[in-house]
Order: sequence, then C-alpha cells, then structure tokens
Amino acid sequence: MLTDAWHYLADAANWHGSQGITALLGQQLLLTFTALALAVLVGLPIALWLGHLGRGGMLAVNVSNIGRAVPTFAVLVLLSVGPAGTGVLGPYGRAGLATLIALVLFALPPIITNAYVAMREVPADVLDAASGMGMTGPQRFRRVELPLAAPLIVAGVRLALVQVWATATIAALVAGPGLGRIITDGFYHSNYGEGFAGAIVVAAVALLLELIAALAQRAVDPARRTAAAGPVPGPAPLEAVGDR
Repeated sequence: MLTDAWHYLADAANWHGSQGITALLGQQLLLTFTALALAVLVGLPIALWLGHLGRGGMLAVNVSNIGRAVPTFAVLVLLSVGPAGTGVLGPYGRAGLATLIALVLFALPPIITNAYVAMREVPADVLDAASGMGMTGPQRFRRVELPLAAPLIVAGVRLALVQVWATATIAALVAGPGLGRIITDGFYHSNYGEGFAGAIVVAAVALLLELIAALAQRAVDPARRTAAAGPVPGPAPLEAVGDR
C-alpha cells in the first residue's frame, strides 16, 4: 500500500486539475483558516474579557467544552441535511457553510479555555504592582496581562489549528471540499494507495502547520524576547571617593 501511495503522489497528473491534490489542498487550507479565524473572532474577545474581570469564565469554558463531547461528524451531517448545507457557498463548495459551522464549534474549546486560563494565571503581585503605578484597567489589560498571557493564548490557537486541519477531512463525507475526497474516493474504490496518499499529505501539512504555529508561540513569549534583547544595562558604577 505504501508503494501504491508513493506512485500516486509521484504521478504529476494527480496534482493538477479541479480534483487534483493541489486544488483540494487549497480548499482545505481555505476551509481551515476561515474556520479558525471565525473561532478566534468569536471566542477570544469573550475569553480575554472574562479572564480580565475574573467572573463568569468557568461557565464560558464549560459551555464551550460541550463541543468536545459532541461528535463533529454528527454535527456536520445534521447541518448538511438542514438549511445550512444544502447550497453552494462560493469557494467552500457544497456543504461549505455546514462544514464551517461544525469546525468553528470544534475550534472554540481550546481557544476559550487557554485564553481564560492564561489571563487568570498572570501573577497577582504583578497586577498589584501595575495598579500601584497608576495603570487603569484597560492599560493593565493591554500592557501587562495580554503580553504575559500571549504564549498560552497562542498555544490554544495552535492546538485549534492542528485539530481543525485534521478534522476538516470529514467534509468529504458530505460532499464537502478538501483532501478528504482523496481518502474517501480511494477507500470507496478499493484503491487503498490513493487513500493512504491523501492521509500522508494531510499528515505532512499538519506537521508543517504545527511547526509554524510553534515558531509563532516562541515569538510572542516575553521571556524569550527579553533574552534575545540581551541583558538590561545596570547603573553606572560609582566613582571612588579618592578619585573626586
């Protein structure tokens, strides 16, 4: 099967055309980043604000975590047979809206949970020091809490990105776009090499996205940025009394 998968990937004809690997890869990337962007726009402001206030966050986290208990495929099927997925949504194809809604629901739990926990884990003495310096609530949020919480917030987005990318393949089960079509077509026609080739492409892109997200997480880490900037210059040495 591995040899058949290699032959499928090595055939240039399989990479071109409307149903080629390149086109399906572009569809799945578009689907993944659109769903992730919507989940960030919806979930991140709520989680950050609740984390800043310190109230109501656990309720939001628990509500969002309900999505972990609901099978994404079941949600996708229900939405597809309903009014959300019966038409064509531009580049997202048939069942595109249903797929987007299902993936957004799937991406919300890690984004909301990480952002809320990150805000609540900012040390209390740091917040007290900021308040003692006269910072207002919005100033403390923007200049103290958000920079310190950024690595864990990005970790949640990173986790959601990889999960959404891998889960987006199920869109093919309801005639949606993406690389899942290669996998389903391969197994449907007993061409296991083709199905395995699709899985290899999905796994390779997942590793690449994970690497890029990990680099982004390192870039927003305030400890690493301080270390990269070099040691903070200390006060000038005092002159010896005898030199005056």
